[in-house]
Amino acid sequence: MQTEELLNLVKTIIEQKAEGQTLEIKSAENGCPTRLFDSLSSFSNQDQGGILLFGIDEKQGYKIVGVYDAQDLQKKVTEQCNQMEPRVRALFTICQIEGHTIVSAEIPGVDFSERPVFYRGVGRIKGSYIRVGEADEPMSEYEIYSYDAFRKRVRDDIRAVENASCLLFDTDRIAQYLQAVRNERKNLSENVSDQEIFELMGITTNGTPTLAGLMTFSKYPQTFFPQLSLTAVSIPGTEIGSTGEDGERFLDNKRITGPIPDMLEEAVEFVRRNSRTKTIIDADGRRADRPEYPIKAVREAILNALVHRDYSIHTENVPIRLEMYRDRLEIINSGGLYGKISIDALGKVHPETRNAALANMLELLRVTENRYSGIPTMRKEFQNAGLPPPEFSAKRGEFKIIMKNKIYESTAMQDEKQFISLLLEFCSIPRSRAELTAFTKKSRYYTMSHIVQPLVDEGKLLLTLPEKPKSSNQRYYRAPKTE
Repeated sequence: MQTEELLNLVKTIIEQKAEGQTLEIKSAENGCPTRLFDSLSSFSNQDQGGILLFGIDEKQGYKIVGVYDAQDLQKKVTEQCNQMEPRVRALFTICQIEGHTIVSAEIPGVDFSERPVFYRGVGRIKGSYIRVGEADEPMSEYEIYSYDAFRKRVRDDIRAVENASCLLFDTDRIAQYLQAVRNERKNLSENVSDQEIFELMGITTNGTPTLAGLMTFSKYPQTFFPQLSLTAVSIPGTEIGSTGEDGERFLDNKRITGPIPDMLEEAVEFVRRNSRTKTIIDADGRRADRPEYPIKAVREAILNALVHRDYSIHTENVPIRLEMYRDRLEIINSGGLYGKISIDALGKVHPETRNAALANMLELLRVTENRYSGIPTMRKEFQNAGLPPPEFSAKRGEFKIIMKNKIYESTAMQDEKQFISLLLEFCSIPRSRAELTAFTKKSRYYTMSHIVQPLVDEGKLLLTLPEKPKSSNQRYYRAPKTE
């Protein structure tokens, strides 16, 4: 970082009075902070790394206080960096502002194969952290496992399922598969027995069905893994907990089980059955019905969740969730992005495959193409339908696809305006963060970041303690109406 960049960063912090995903502020006015390993770990474990900024006191309203001794601070921070595994290499920059010395330490993100970076003093399990907003949170056991599984190339889809039997495989589907193997894998077409194909293709290991084999060919794989299923709900409102006119929480609610090919088709039918249709009349008076979501894209999204979810022992008790709201469709599965790919690169580069054997089985059954075309297809289908592109996110071991509709867009906007009006009326007297969270019925983070803060920025809500925006005694109240 150049000195000029550091000066501009400090100016921005003073104006915004906030930390963030890549920024942590420390005072260091009277000495070097003794516990930096959580931030050193969390910044190292994200692609963009992060910056530790010393010399600004958050408790004093982001006041510039300077550091006690720039040289000694760098030495002590480096000592803490050397206690990390692998060691962290911080890049320091120093500048002078208002007669005070400011020091920044840039923490680079390490390669995916070297994560998680952790504090050796407490070990990998307790010393590994992840950045969530402006906080450093301990990694879960599963998040740590995900890095190890990728580095060691653990293949959870071909782990043997004890007590399972090939006798409960669907004979018609097996026959279709064996025929496809012999037609398309020429080196397996002659002098190779069915049992040898099972072993070579990952359906069995030493005669015992693998998880992939079970999920593809068993008549009912949930005998062994009850939660490796799909829960589908249609909700009358825009949030879980919303109720319909008769107090119903769900318009439709179903647990979908069976092998993956069957779950895929049943889930697609659930969406089709619960989707609304908009009728369009063109200039010539011709009628056309437009579905709420492009079904081809929906199928690709559900298939993506079934094929690329995490099938390790850490997630085998978590079903895939399909949630239909008034304004959107969400599909959530266990397992974040696999390997080094980022959200921005999805559909643009060929990623590594988490469950290669499973994907290969479904390709031969003509369930999936296995050519990395799923996400481009989703985007194209939504573009052709005049809908916003699907949104993808991967957080804390979950991958989510959000598909938004436009059928009731104007109604939703009207409802949002009414909600904001009620919230402002609620703040006719000063309200605490807890009261606001209870009123919105959303998480505290979402309430404060996505609802309250925009109203503060617009001047519609005011702070009782503007000089201490993060005070626990802070209250928010409606700005006086202007004539």
